[in-house]
Amino acid sequence: MKLLLTSGGVTNDSIRTALEDLLGTPIADSSALFIPTAQWGQPMCSPETVWRSTAGRWPGGIHSPVELGWRAVGVLELTALPTIAPERWMPWVREADALLVDGGEAVYLAEWIRRSGLADLIPELHETVWVGISAGSMALTPRVGPEFVDRHPGGTDETLGLVDFSIFPHLDYPGWTGNTTAAAHRWAEGIRGRAYAIDDQTAIRVVDGVVDVISEGNWELLNG
Repeated sequence: MKLLLTSGGVTNDSIRTALEDLLGTPIADSSALFIPTAQWGQPMCSPETVWRSTAGRWPGGIHSPVELGWRAVGVLELTALPTIAPERWMPWVREADALLVDGGEAVYLAEWIRRSGLADLIPELHETVWVGISAGSMALTPRVGPEFVDRHPGGTDETLGLVDFSIFPHLDYPGWTGNTTAAAHRWAEGIRGRAYAIDDQTAIRVVDGVVDVISEGNWELLNG
């Protein structure tokens, strides 16, 4: 699987170009599945936020990845997958060019990636592009840090470990006092392993284990 791990989604031309390079075809000729599951585990999210993300109806210039101009886009809700036969939903995933994995609570998302059976399918998806947004990116890392465990504070911060670095998202986001550069450095001390702090104009691309950063904003490698 090819990874495009973002904080805020496809927010600028550089990230969009990187996405199309990974797809190997224009977005307009590609299909995607949108995964909103992480929102259900995040106490700040609600049915309204899930609808806004899925429908692309955020006010104030906030964009959902469903609005990028895909040839076709559908919704894949991971919590529903254990209730239907794998031979029904697995072809949907295999046929999609991209999985758009939304933000919310990363530990909850990682749990449902496992419980749904999607984790078992990931090794087969060599050409599929995983577009992570915030928790949708963090769920693939080894740990998110206790600062980002929102559903069960004090519980595990371990996630899937499909990459060998952690991610601190929304770096220096206006008004978010817990996401300052100083907070990122404190977080990294607890994480100990390699980590990236990235703002909403930055993405981390991972192809065949090779990691590089695409950015029109600010980012920092921590514990590198």
